Amino acid sequence: MKPFLDENFLLMNETAVKLYHDYAKELPIIDYHCHLSPQQIYENTSFSTITEAWLYGDHYKWRAMRANGAEEHLVTGGEGTSDYDRFLAWAKTVPQTIGNPLYQWSHLELRRFFGVYEIINEANAPAIWEKVNAKLATGNFKARDLIRMSGVEVICTTDDPADSLEYHQKMKELDGFDTLVLPSFRPDKALEINRPTFLGWIRSLGEAAGVAIVDYSALLAALESRIRFFHEVGCRVSDHAFDYVPFAETSRETASAIFAKALSGENVTPEEEKQYKTFTFLFMGRLYAELGWAMQLHINASRNNNSRMFRKLGPDTGFDSIGDSPVAYPLTRLLDALDGDDALPKTILYSLNARDNEVLAALMGSFQGGGVPGKLQLGSAWWFNDTKNGMLEQMNSLANLGLLSRFVGMLTDSRSFLSYTRHEYFRRLLCNLLGEWAENGEAPDDIELLGSIAQNISYRNAKAYFGF
Repeated sequence: MKPFLDENFLLMNETAVKLYHDYAKELPIIDYHCHLSPQQIYENTSFSTITEAWLYGDHYKWRAMRANGAEEHLVTGGEGTSDYDRFLAWAKTVPQTIGNPLYQWSHLELRRFFGVYEIINEANAPAIWEKVNAKLATGNFKARDLIRMSGVEVICTTDDPADSLEYHQKMKELDGFDTLVLPSFRPDKALEINRPTFLGWIRSLGEAAGVAIVDYSALLAALESRIRFFHEVGCRVSDHAFDYVPFAETSRETASAIFAKALSGENVTPEEEKQYKTFTFLFMGRLYAELGWAMQLHINASRNNNSRMFRKLGPDTGFDSIGDSPVAYPLTRLLDALDGDDALPKTILYSLNARDNEVLAALMGSFQGGGVPGKLQLGSAWWFNDTKNGMLEQMNSLANLGLLSRFVGMLTDSRSFLSYTRHEYFRRLLCNLLGEWAENGEAPDDIELLGSIAQNISYRNAKAYFGF
């Protein structure tokens, strides 16, 4: 029986062992999509307890705690609930997560960052609490320390178009911190014309852009101004959350009239929403292509399902799931509309619904070209697919229908500074897959070729693709 999480964890053959340890293990990380706070990075946030570093904002763990019967105040905190009580609730949950990647991730986090090799449970939790908190108290485990320890070369945060990007700009003045921290342009609020917060956000955008947004032309001018401002600060990536993929033929005049309705407080119909979203998105997509950005489309999340808990806690608290809206037709039309103007940017397609893997992998082949290796990408297994099976299914779909060798690899998509161990997890699975093919005679016994592919997917492809 293999020991738990030994040095060859997930590496099931000799080729895989060599690929991981000799080629992939020590490469830097390019985290081109995450939700870390640029303010916390700049201010070098310190953590007084393991709970702050481990549980604050981590809705992956929150979902597991709820499923294990933890009361909500132990999950998300509340008046009179101590960090210690929340830590104990998580320690009680961890043994029940066997089979979920959280079990392996949690132990990797304890080992790689804090040198804790015990298998955590309710009985030894108090000792682990003391041991980790003593390390945190040394001042050597602040936000930027954890980033350095993980070997992170580039971080792309997720930023609203109305954001000042002040912390990204201040970051450039830091001495002794070599990680490049760049913004990503996330304009979801510009497209969600039917949300109650839309008009308030439009005012915020206008203030940030120095434009009075009194009509659709002013909106487009404000968005273009912010895109170019983000570019000046170093942004090279946009990101769109498409819970459904919108497409409807429309003109600028129609989109303008729909926006005018929203500004005046009138209701916008579902069809009008699609028309508005389509034209506005295509406008931004053309700008991304002009500037050489990569455009990310995150598709098919079903968000804020529990309305009672949404009212209580707000978004991103663990009450989302997988959506199943149609993808193939509307996405093809969107991409074709940009490609028809020779204005399709580098694009990464993600679906939270794994049934879409092969749909996306096949669709990509219709729009590759322009001399850009892997111009269209099947995005890394994401969120609920961020599992052993999910990662392998994504890589196999890409290999079957495209070029796995051109894949830009893993991202973190996390709010936790401890999540970088997921890159190790991914690299191990990648090396094992390549090694398995070689051992089975499905790929040549050419360690240099396979090693180069492992290195490219782990690091080099992303470095070349994004051009940070």
